[in-house]
Amino acid sequence: MVFTMNRRRFRDLSEQEVLALAISSEEDDARIYRGYAERLRQDFPDSAKLFDEMAAEEDNHRQRLIELHRSRFGEVIPLIRREHVAGYYARRPIWLVQNLGLDRIRAEAAAMEQEAENFYLHAAQRTSDAATRKLLGDLARAEAGHRVSAGRAAETHLDTESRETEDARAHRQFVLTWVQPGLAGLMDGSVSTLAPIFATAFATQDTWTTFLVGLAASVGAGISMGFTEAASDDGELSGRGSPVKRGFASGIMTTLGGLGHAMPYLIPDFWTATITAIIVVFIELWAIVWIQNRFMDTPFFRATFQVVLGGALVFAAGVLIGGG
Repeated sequence: MVFTMNRRRFRDLSEQEVLALAISSEEDDARIYRGYAERLRQDFPDSAKLFDEMAAEEDNHRQRLIELHRSRFGEVIPLIRREHVAGYYARRPIWLVQNLGLDRIRAEAAAMEQEAENFYLHAAQRTSDAATRKLLGDLARAEAGHRVSAGRAAETHLDTESRETEDARAHRQFVLTWVQPGLAGLMDGSVSTLAPIFATAFATQDTWTTFLVGLAASVGAGISMGFTEAASDDGELSGRGSPVKRGFASGIMTTLGGLGHAMPYLIPDFWTATITAIIVVFIELWAIVWIQNRFMDTPFFRATFQVVLGGALVFAAGVLIGGG
């Protein structure tokens, strides 16, 4: 609250301060675009060129704004930044975006341009001072021009073939880093915990004990799968991406796969809980089939045979062991 109260309102800024704010904003955006370019340069060189050119455009805008400030107000530019002004559009820290996918970075860049243009247009409509209105209108047109330049740069650096190639590479990386270890975890958590959970259920017919066994099996399997995935491959040679990301994907999905049919045993009635758990197992197995078919290109009937048959055998083993 103290920080918010200490921020200036935009309508209270002088024209010199508005110009200084625009200069610092253009400088920040150029730095962000260069960060995107470095993040993408190795895997997506064409998109990296695009962001390099967008950064150069921001530098050009900043130079024009500095020249305007010099001609109107002199050499000394006041220090005023986005965080000093209440209600001014903010930029997300680059570390919140740079580890995301190519499409997310492209979308973030498009949003940056749109936010800047919209802000300047809105601010121009709110002021009654002619000179300030002209200044803000010029800034809005500069951002619109930047969008046109970015579009031209995209046509230059990202033709249809380049875009399709980069999109395919991004999809492959997403599958290798997140889908593949997550799917392995989901399969392990869903299938491997069937036997202990249902064996306990039919042996004890105690829902709370069954839940505790399922919880322990799921969490234990999740921790084991997560560490195993992270330690098995650092991703440098295989190109499978960060071992930490893969470990989290595998561990979390393993835990969720087991908890799916353990949670129904929070229901006190044994048969209600068991029937609910069987329905959940059915949904889990078909979800695995869908993921395999959708992301791993596994033929539907083969995936169905492997997953459903394997799950049914493990389920039957648990029931037989517990019922015996």
